[in-house]
Amino acid sequence: MQIALIIIAALLVLVIGVYNNLIKLRVRTDEAWADIDVQLKRRYDLIPNLVETVKGYASHEKETLAAVLEARSKATAMNIDVSKVTPDQMAEFAKVESGLSGALGKLFAVAEAYPDLKANENFLELQRELVDTENKIQAARRFYNTNVRDLNIAVQSFPANMIAGMFGFSSREFFELEEGSVEKEPVEVSFDK
Repeated sequence: MQIALIIIAALLVLVIGVYNNLIKLRVRTDEAWADIDVQLKRRYDLIPNLVETVKGYASHEKETLAAVLEARSKATAMNIDVSKVTPDQMAEFAKVESGLSGALGKLFAVAEAYPDLKANENFLELQRELVDTENKIQAARRFYNTNVRDLNIAVQSFPANMIAGMFGFSSREFFELEEGSVEKEPVEVSFDK
């Protein structure tokens, strides 16, 4: 009788420990996604100001400016519930975000052709803020993917997989950029002026 109570108590302690660990991992993953979301919103807010600044100097670059605004519109229209996102939805989200990064890259390439724009203090500050935000997005994405990895390992490992199944814990999708995105292209450096 006492042995049975000890075994039941030990199993109960194990279940509680595993459950609490799964909760901790899920909360960390949700927090990491929230960090990505904050940085993406910051980027979305900077883009209209950047476009308006460029428009003042390069108004005939309407196609590039329109492409940036369209890419921003697509990105802001995406609504991801990270706890229920499917692989296809995450892939589409990554594709849209990569498209926005590519459009911004083209905008900065256009700006190179306008010395007055490149010297504009407002443009330089917006460019610095956007580069800083892009770096923060990448750091947040790595942090999120690390937490997803840890959660997925816990959800799929024995005996946690049994407890995860009983309490509705599931694996999450990684936020990976699509192949050929701007982030993975080599940067051209030229010292010629």
